[in-house]
Amino acid sequence: MNTPHDIVFLDRDSVIATLRPPRCPHTWRDYPGTAAADVVARLAGASIAISNKVPLRAAELAQLPALRMIAVAATGTDAIDLAACRSRGIVVSNVRDYAVASVPEHCMALMLALRRKLLDYRADVEAGLWQRSARFCLLNHPIRDLHGSRLGLLGYGALGKSVAKLGRAFGMEVVAHTRSPLADPDVTAVSWDELLATSDVLSLHAPLNAQTRHIIGAAELARMRPSALLINTARGGLVDEAALAAALTNGVIGGAGFDVLAQEPPPADNVLLNLRLPNFILTPHTAWASGQAMQALADQLIDNVEAFAAGRPRNVVA
Repeated sequence: MNTPHDIVFLDRDSVIATLRPPRCPHTWRDYPGTAAADVVARLAGASIAISNKVPLRAAELAQLPALRMIAVAATGTDAIDLAACRSRGIVVSNVRDYAVASVPEHCMALMLALRRKLLDYRADVEAGLWQRSARFCLLNHPIRDLHGSRLGLLGYGALGKSVAKLGRAFGMEVVAHTRSPLADPDVTAVSWDELLATSDVLSLHAPLNAQTRHIIGAAELARMRPSALLINTARGGLVDEAALAAALTNGVIGGAGFDVLAQEPPPADNVLLNLRLPNFILTPHTAWASGQAMQALADQLIDNVEAFAAGRPRNVVA
């Protein structure tokens, strides 16, 4: 008989979905959330840890000799010390391609809201401007279509491909810059310089690592079109937030729609959190979180645990 696994979910409230019991001998404990100071105590004796965003670094891992697997309840693994996991023989599996509808739809919502000036016009209606208008409509803010504009993608994984598909449905020309060869006849591969200089909308779909941190800074923003939109539903650390705030304030680019910040939850003095401009939309890391996407994530998460328990790990990143 297989030895039961002691499974601990450190931040259960981060996944609002039904979690079926793993079909393997196990004990289960979960916590709504876990502070860094409580990680070691809560994982003591556990063989499988489940974490969405609770960091698991080398110092904590060194105190958890029983730990054999970390099941990440997300795609990004930047909260996990992968090198330390490899050295200790800890398998790390993530969840993939669960939000291929939710995130792209959020991207398009941000693009549409900014191009159609929805925040501006909503403010006008709330201020009574339409009610006092001499005409049947207000035309105080110029509106631009997505149709006929160039959508540039940094990264062309599952999410980038889904955004490209929606962009084409809106009549956009789609180009991409990616490390891997681009084998899509409907999308043109371009250099980094061309992506920055020619995109009407630049949407980020790259992982956060040493090479991509602050890949968009003041110099890159200055190379973008003055009317361009920057969309980030990937990782906040991809963009220098102070540089973006300055660029939006000074009209260097046309607008930005963000669902992520470098630190989450953000401190009260975050420069983007306090930016009050109609051409900037910030949502609280909700692009991934449709009900359908979260249930798909929950199902795949348990699939990963069951595969590891059966000796056939899947979605392995370390």
